[in-house]
Amino acid sequence: MKHRALGLALGYAADQLVGDPQRWHPVSGFGKLARAAEGRLYADHRAAGVVFTSLLVGSAGALGYVADRATRRRPVLSIAVTALTTWTVLGGRSLGFEARTIDAQLRDGDLAAARRQVTHLVGRDPSRLDENGIARATIESVAENTSDAVVAPLWWGAILGPAGLLGYRAANTLDARVGHRTPRLERFGWASARFDDLLNLVPARLTAVLAVALGDDGRGAIRAWRRDARKHPSPNAGPVEAAFAGALGIRLGGTNVYHGVVEDRGTLGDGPVPAPGDIGRTARLASKVGIGAVVAAVAVALVPRR
Repeated sequence: MKHRALGLALGYAADQLVGDPQRWHPVSGFGKLARAAEGRLYADHRAAGVVFTSLLVGSAGALGYVADRATRRRPVLSIAVTALTTWTVLGGRSLGFEARTIDAQLRDGDLAAARRQVTHLVGRDPSRLDENGIARATIESVAENTSDAVVAPLWWGAILGPAGLLGYRAANTLDARVGHRTPRLERFGWASARFDDLLNLVPARLTAVLAVALGDDGRGAIRAWRRDARKHPSPNAGPVEAAFAGALGIRLGGTNVYHGVVEDRGTLGDGPVPAPGDIGRTARLASKVGIGAVVAAVAVALVPRR
């Protein structure tokens, strides 16, 4: 498993140094494939969604498995396949770039630009957001996506190699695409949303543990996690955002508006509402969590297996 461990570490380093491919991004290509499959398989019931999710996630996972098996006895190729797959599915550098861009725009007083930029991270209505609202949206997205786009792929890569990396990213992409409780997608997207929840149960809590261990206020992070996580409608975003809120000494959650629909996300943490100056602190914590996650993934990958 040392080849898997080395491949994960190299893929993480590539994401941090290079970021996402600017052209021909495989995840973007998978999104187009998912859109085409949705057009053919959509029906307003759960069974259609189960078929849709199983077909696409299974195909992605199978591709990773075949590549892993084909290179298992060729160490250099095995490391390269794992590293390339890891680099493809991680999004840590891009997440940090978005946070730093919004931070700079708010520091320059360009609220209009920050409202446009924050739509790269969140689906809530930006026209209703002031500076503090944009800061909160950015911080919550950075926290949640540190789990979804960094910790979770590394975890499943450590457990299952390229199959886990590609299968997880496929599931997470489908959840983002169809896992919304809208009249059209509530039943069709049910399988994608619940499967993504299942895959993130362990990684989300690992993210929260790393925020406790690496944040400025570990006790505050534990307190907010234990007390407030259940208030969030998501079983996985709740622990992550609560732990980040406590670690940073701020208060997250509240009321959000998505396409005219008001949603209460609960109140997470004890501190003041986030200000623009808290975005940089959040990005630094997310970076520490990412480093902790790759160290943990390498350690798990190195555990001997029969």
